[in-house]
Parts: sequence; C-alpha cells; structure tokens
Amino acid sequence: MNKPKKTETKNLGGRPPKYNEPSRPVTVTLPESALQRLQRIDPDRGQAIVKLTESLFRTDKMSDERISVTQMADGVGLIIVGPSNTLRSIPFVRLVEVAPLRYLIALDRTKSFGDLEIALQDVLEDFPKKEIEEREMIAELHQRIRQLRKGEHISMAEIVLVSMNGATGR
Repeated sequence: MNKPKKTETKNLGGRPPKYNEPSRPVTVTLPESALQRLQRIDPDRGQAIVKLTESLFRTDKMSDERISVTQMADGVGLIIVGPSNTLRSIPFVRLVEVAPLRYLIALDRTKSFGDLEIALQDVLEDFPKKEIEEREMIAELHQRIRQLRKGEHISMAEIVLVSMNGATGR
C-alpha cells in the first residue's frame, strides 16, 4: 500500500522575512544626521524607514487628498497635488514640493493654464488602463482645471525659481 507523500516545507536557512509583504534590498546613501535620526526611530534602518513612511501616510490626511486648493492669501489659493510621475513627464510642468508629498504646479513662462489643460487631456487619451490611481488623479486635476477656467477663477502669477548650478545660498 502506498502512503500519500507528506509535503514538507524546507527551511532554506538564513534570516526569516522581515516584512509580511514582498520586499527587496535597496542601496541608499544618506547623510549621517539622517542615519542618526533613523537610529532613534528603530535600530534597524529598514524598519525605521518603514515606520517613518507608514506614519507619514497615516497621519498626513492631505497626502491622501490627490488635489486641493490651499488658501495662500485673502481670496487667493494655489492648486496643490500629490506626487505624480505623469505630471513630471509633461515637459513644461515642474512640481515644487511645498510639504511632504504635496506639490505646487509650476509652468514654464511660455506656457499657459490652457496648455496644461490640453496636455492633461492628451495624457488621458493615451493613459495605460492598469495605472488606475494615477489616471484618476490626472482626470480629477483635468476636470478641476477645466471648471476653474470656465468659471474664470484662474489667474497666473510667477514664482521665482533659481538655478542651483552656480547659485550660492548667501
């Protein structure tokens, strides 16, 4: 009589998994001051980075909000967006980080708000179906910009960007 074979899990040796999800090693160079701060969070640098990342996303409710209009002066607001590789890929758009994971949209001087609206429409037409979250954010931004333009609630202002090539902090 043949007995059914018992399936065994082999112990491959080595360290047990550190996280309960897929992970991979990365190499990063950090300043000593950052390494010392991470040490205060957790002696294991990887765990410290994960804890810091999780706490940022958990407590910063704005980071979950893809697009917001933030008041900067009486009756004047700025459109603030979350991180977006799609926006970064538009040649005349710069994302200026104003808080962790919150960006101001800056346009090259030669471009207008209308150019941004058209670029967003073009991006949406060719957007990969699998990138649902990013597509939703771009669609929401496009809709918000369209509404603001149609309601004549848009004005352009320049911000000063300084080239860091050769600029000094003095």
